Amino acid sequence: MNKKLGRLIQPGMGVYFAVMACFCLAAILMNEFLLAGLEAFITLMLFLCYNLQRKIRRQELQQYIQSSPNTIESVSKGESPFPTVMTRLADGGIIWANDKFVSITGFSDLMADKNLTDVLPGFATDWLTAGKNEAPYDVTIRDRRYRVYGTSLRADDPAGSMLGVFYFSDLTMLYQVRDEYVRSRPVVSIILIDNYEELTKNLTEGAISALNAKLNDTITEWTESYHGLLRKLERNRFLFVFEKKDLSRATEEKFSLLEQIHQIMSPSGLPASLSIGLGVDGANFEESYNFAALSIEMALSRGGDQAVIKDRFNFSFYGGRNKEADYRSKVRSRVTANSLMELIGQSGQVFIMGHKNADLDSVGAAMGISCLCRKKGKKANIVLDLDHNSAQKLLDEIRATPEYRDAFISGQDALLMCDNRSILIVVDTNRPDQVECKPLLEAISKVCVVDHHRRAADYINPVVVNLHETYASSASELVTELLLYAVEKSDVLPIEAKSLLAGICLDTKFFNVRTGERTFEAAATLRRMGADPTEVKLLLQNDFQDTMAKYQIIKSARLYRQEIAIAALNSTTSRILAAQAADELLNISGITASFVLYPDGDMVIVSARSIGSANVQMILEPLGGGGNAATAGAQIKNANVKDVLDQLIDSIDKFYEE
Repeated sequence: MNKKLGRLIQPGMGVYFAVMACFCLAAILMNEFLLAGLEAFITLMLFLCYNLQRKIRRQELQQYIQSSPNTIESVSKGESPFPTVMTRLADGGIIWANDKFVSITGFSDLMADKNLTDVLPGFATDWLTAGKNEAPYDVTIRDRRYRVYGTSLRADDPAGSMLGVFYFSDLTMLYQVRDEYVRSRPVVSIILIDNYEELTKNLTEGAISALNAKLNDTITEWTESYHGLLRKLERNRFLFVFEKKDLSRATEEKFSLLEQIHQIMSPSGLPASLSIGLGVDGANFEESYNFAALSIEMALSRGGDQAVIKDRFNFSFYGGRNKEADYRSKVRSRVTANSLMELIGQSGQVFIMGHKNADLDSVGAAMGISCLCRKKGKKANIVLDLDHNSAQKLLDEIRATPEYRDAFISGQDALLMCDNRSILIVVDTNRPDQVECKPLLEAISKVCVVDHHRRAADYINPVVVNLHETYASSASELVTELLLYAVEKSDVLPIEAKSLLAGICLDTKFFNVRTGERTFEAAATLRRMGADPTEVKLLLQNDFQDTMAKYQIIKSARLYRQEIAIAALNSTTSRILAAQAADELLNISGITASFVLYPDGDMVIVSARSIGSANVQMILEPLGGGGNAATAGAQIKNANVKDVLDQLIDSIDKFYEE
């Protein structure tokens, strides 16, 4: 080993001395004996000086290796307790290695003629040159895992070469214990039968017992393969605890229990549906259970029939591809109406806010809440951008009404007006990034939410009163139900009834999609309060130019997967026209889903609709969008239409492949 140190640190000089010897020989052949003697003497002296210097340098390097605290050979017998190797950082050439390193790598001491990457393929030393003393990754050698530490030093040669010394600490046993700890961490899950009340409605005790037995057997059979602990908490709620190592298998199977439970039907033919909420990586059982409770709440707010995993950072969703069924209870609307009215009465000022670029549903819901405030003797302040919205016709009519002449304010004005007794009621959205004025949302501590969209991972939290029903057709429908329990018919102004009906008509496409019996009940109630469907129809009319522009969008659409229409525009358009074009595309035979993409400044807007099996909310969710199974949208910032189109295609493919 010592014989190689000088040769490896300094470049070989043999070729230079050979050339000088050739010059001497040439001088002799030319009979220049004096010159030949002088050249031979100089060559000999240089050779002796070179050898002497190389010997001194070899001794100094050896002494440094043996004595330096950075490369200490150690303890008892001059042998390092760790496998150790020294390399040149410039090219990775191995200068020296101890016996332990030779032993674990399987190479002989001749490795001093090799490069470190020849011995350890893929091993990089850039972290050492960056000033770190520990590798950011582990190294696996012969099924053993090593943590690598290093130090750098400068060689005492004319070039000042940088050397690196690497120590390999065998932490295989520690990693095995750590991995087993991670694999055995508990996953706390809550299994909830979504529609248990509907399944058992009007059944005899014997039929209910038989149904319960089928549900219990199906759930038990699925959980047995995970070797966990299953306990029934209530008639429709189960607690299941298992180890994290089995979670990947459940996700790969897309939580097959979601489909298996559909095989169980009530005597009336209603299939069973359940949701699973899982809490992962909690600091203790209590935190994991809280994660599971949040997950089950998220699953239910998104329509049920799905599994949701909550860890310390975010949510993951599985299932939820089926259309939502209406499992709402009027009791919740009645309780929410009473709570909201009490909260309004106790507040100082009331602010009502919808989503950005407010549409008819957002404005209609805000008008209904304003009626509740007037009933309690409070002035409602509706936060809305009067210059950028999708309901200008309706707003012009509303502002002409004496009761609403000064009801609309900007977000900045609201920030100046609010105090610690103010409340904020958010309608038609549950995402903080989509509200009209996010600073106002952050400034007011008492927040209420009335929304019908499927809950996203970044929902508004916390809330004092939350009426979040994904089964409702619109936020206007939910607010109409609140009016039924909180005010008299005479308390509702005709313009308020008209606004609410316009919101319902917009989101249901005049009662063509996402309608239930509660939708028609709300529409009938508003009709009795003075709303005129003909006037609502006039609100939704387009002028001639807008109509032509809409059909240009439809003309540019292309068919994908034989049933999906996608229109990708290179020029901007209005959100109303894009939404109407997406609706119109569904009128074409064979089209079950439609997407319209267009640029708007530095972002791309996507409007999506569906009347088939495609859940457009799930398709747009990876793009940062939201909505529900039939109607969804997305706003992608700092992107162009082509890139968003590629992302949309990938998301559609992923949806259909799962």
